[in-house]
Amino acid sequence: MPRAVQLSSRERVRLALDHKETDRVPIALVCSGVNPPARGEVENYLRRERQTDLESFLESVLDIQSVAPQYVGPSLRPGEDIWGVVRKAVSYGLGSYDEIAHYPLAQATDIDALQKHPWPTTAFFDYSVLPARVAAMQKNRERCLMISNANPFETAWYMRGFERMLMDFTLNPELAHEIMERVTDFHIRHFRKALEAADGSVDLAFTADDVAGQNGLLMSLKMWEEFIKPCHVRLNKTIHEFGVKVIYHSDGAVMGAVAGLIDAGIDILQALQFDARGMDPRELKTRYGDRLCFEGGVSVQKTLPFGSPKDVQQETERLIRILGKNGGYILGPSHAIQAGTPAENIMAMFDAALSYYPFG
Repeated sequence: MPRAVQLSSRERVRLALDHKETDRVPIALVCSGVNPPARGEVENYLRRERQTDLESFLESVLDIQSVAPQYVGPSLRPGEDIWGVVRKAVSYGLGSYDEIAHYPLAQATDIDALQKHPWPTTAFFDYSVLPARVAAMQKNRERCLMISNANPFETAWYMRGFERMLMDFTLNPELAHEIMERVTDFHIRHFRKALEAADGSVDLAFTADDVAGQNGLLMSLKMWEEFIKPCHVRLNKTIHEFGVKVIYHSDGAVMGAVAGLIDAGIDILQALQFDARGMDPRELKTRYGDRLCFEGGVSVQKTLPFGSPKDVQQETERLIRILGKNGGYILGPSHAIQAGTPAENIMAMFDAALSYYPFG
């Protein structure tokens, strides 16, 4: 059971990330959430069974919230982002995902071609609004705040195309390096300005790069170390200058890259897709738990959508026992909770996290 002393969200997360005991395990939806069809189901469940709504419930239980500067840049086309990537909704029946429809650097053949691309700048954002936004978020209770998102490899291939980018790593490395450097330079400037404006009120910076699939890494470690790792080393160094911890997301069977990710400066490994090959919570905690913290882990592939509420409860409690021992764990789903996930299962995860704490 949780301890009697109740901590603020910020205190709870800070203690957990310092590998210390907390009143309960911190809870978050980092790089996650409840997709619209499932959201509707859990909304109905909460109104019927608990006389509340999902927004109010999540407001009361989530320990990490995101804060961001205001976009003031050029007008964007529908589906367009600041990099010139355009996405369109593709239906999966009950809902839709935004899939890339235009890769703005797809036809680039050399570095000279990059000069013509309209790269984003920090002038696109008003960072001066951050203190007021932080104050508004902290008005009712003290939260752990997080800024996001820096994903050099993903941003690069969103502009270039996934297959083209991987081919560039071998056939056109000069172009690949230049794209990655330009993307990383922007992320560093963006995070620096945001953290300067936040003035110590932000504790986490979210970074990402999916480098693994269901069965293993998407590339060799040598290729990752040449093209991707140096970008995160530079980025993480900047973040750490502000005393902020790096929470890094990658889906998939990432076990083979964990040691290198720690060396690159990440503090928290996020997603924890334990349905992927070779991903085991006990091994992660045993091998890396003294140097690394963890967030996520409750399966959105199997247990949440296809298990029973009891199955979800047991998995949640197991992850808390393993990953939460001596602190170092923030509980959440392994990714977005998908359509068809029973509302009772979603609530079983939250209920177990709120009530189960075997270390106090």
